[in-house]
Amino acid sequence: MKEQWPTPPGEAEINRDLGIDVIRFVCLALVVVSHCMMVSPVLHPDGTVTSQNTLGDQPWFEPVIWIFMVMPLFFVTGGITGLQSWLRLKDRGGTGFDFAQARLLRLVRPAAALLALMFVGLWAARLLGVDPQVTQLIATGAGMPLWFLAAYLAAQLNIPLLARFHRRAPWLTLAALVALVVAVDCLRGTLPQLAYANLVFVWCSVQQLGFLMADGHLARLTRSGLVGLIVAANLLLGLITGLGLYSGNMLVNLNPPNLCLFILGVSQAAALQLFRPEMNWISGIHWVRAVVSMAGRRAMTVYLWHLPLLAAMSGLLLLTDFPKPAAGTAAWWWARPLVLTGVVALLLPVIVVFGRLEERPTAAVHARGRPAAAVVTAAVVVFIPVADAAFNGLTLALLGGGAACFALAVLLLGRVPERVPVHVVSESGNGEGGALPAGPSSASVEP
Repeated sequence: MKEQWPTPPGEAEINRDLGIDVIRFVCLALVVVSHCMMVSPVLHPDGTVTSQNTLGDQPWFEPVIWIFMVMPLFFVTGGITGLQSWLRLKDRGGTGFDFAQARLLRLVRPAAALLALMFVGLWAARLLGVDPQVTQLIATGAGMPLWFLAAYLAAQLNIPLLARFHRRAPWLTLAALVALVVAVDCLRGTLPQLAYANLVFVWCSVQQLGFLMADGHLARLTRSGLVGLIVAANLLLGLITGLGLYSGNMLVNLNPPNLCLFILGVSQAAALQLFRPEMNWISGIHWVRAVVSMAGRRAMTVYLWHLPLLAAMSGLLLLTDFPKPAAGTAAWWWARPLVLTGVVALLLPVIVVFGRLEERPTAAVHARGRPAAAVVTAAVVVFIPVADAAFNGLTLALLGGGAACFALAVLLLGRVPERVPVHVVSESGNGEGGALPAGPSSASVEP
């Protein structure tokens, strides 16, 4: 007998509004702006080049990042739209492998183009005599978005399995994931490499908060109850950081993630539920809807490309006589709007050319072979270079290898089995969860 999931209260309203996409748009804008205030390459007198996180070094930054650390919110919204997309696909006869295939294509295809273009461009720069330190700086900028891609993929690919557990025991499933997070945190002192397991456990647990929102659990709380949950989560954060169990700097807690990010996710999920009516009202404004819809169709492109373009622009400026104020000075801060404008100007043609990869269908309707084996192989092929970059850093050679692996994954994922009645449209709108820390916008595979 086919499993039936009870229709969550308010699901129709969730599917109608663009409130989630408004939140994602704001988050993506915050990510781009904050990175423009963080990246600061420095050319030293001896000719060496280093990168400095100017924003992170400010004494006032630590309490502010509690508010503007939006990564948990990406996974909460990804859990909402991801669960809804999986249930729609499942109702049409799709399998977990079909879901994984669409998700992998949605995220890997734009990344493959980025890695390939960067490899060719940086290799050409080396041949033209550009300082290897500058090309390495740019390669590092390309690698920074990949950790999120890997973490988001890992969480999204687990949605069919976690949805089954959630249907049977939502609170027990969440508790089990949080227990795994705490266990890893307790052991990371003696087994440092084990800490990277929380790239899966932390973000899957935060994603489960999105499940709870999608099926109406948080909607049952009153506004005062939601405010109380926000206050309690932040008090708990204050307690564990005040006792020295965790750092008070959320950027430190992000790499690799720990329990603080889950607690922050609880606060942000409650805040999202609290202000959801306002977000729905804002999304009803015509020009807001137009901007969010347009940005949502290119959100992954913006996320993947903004840091490499920022690093490339900053690195190339080091080779010119353009004024370079010292990081953290008043002149440096006044230059930030110019830097942001430059990044946006560079992004516009990139979005036009490569953003189309996000709007292509996530899968073809006809297929041959063994799709399950192809999906598993593609997932392994994608995660190998990403894991290497996470542990050892992104080099020019790894950039080329990663581009080849991602391209192979796209080829492996190009088809779905004929037995799945999936009608394919472009990946935009308010359907499936897209990715971005901006967390980008949703991808749609609608009937």
